[in-house]
Amino acid sequence: MAKSKKPLTIEIEKPSKGKLEKDGIEKWPIWKKEVSTFDWHYDEKETCYILEGKVRIVPKDGGKPVEFGPGDLVTFPEGLDCVWKISKPVRKHYKFG
Repeated sequence: MAKSKKPLTIEIEKPSKGKLEKDGIEKWPIWKKEVSTFDWHYDEKETCYILEGKVRIVPKDGGKPVEFGPGDLVTFPEGLDCVWKISKPVRKHYKFG
């Protein structure tokens, strides 16, 4: 019997100001996107800090959907296939790897 693959986990945290400064998050590039829905695949791990917006991510592997917004630090695992559902325009700092 084939072993079922465990869904990949999206991690969400509320970082302290100290962590933001220590990790240099405010120096990371900024990405913006209007209200939209689109498929996305992560070729590598991405960490992002949400400045504005509201997003719901629906993993395609059966994992639990997650929602996040301003002040959230979100880590997407390498290999994740998902659908982004942006209900309020997003602006975020991001870093791959």
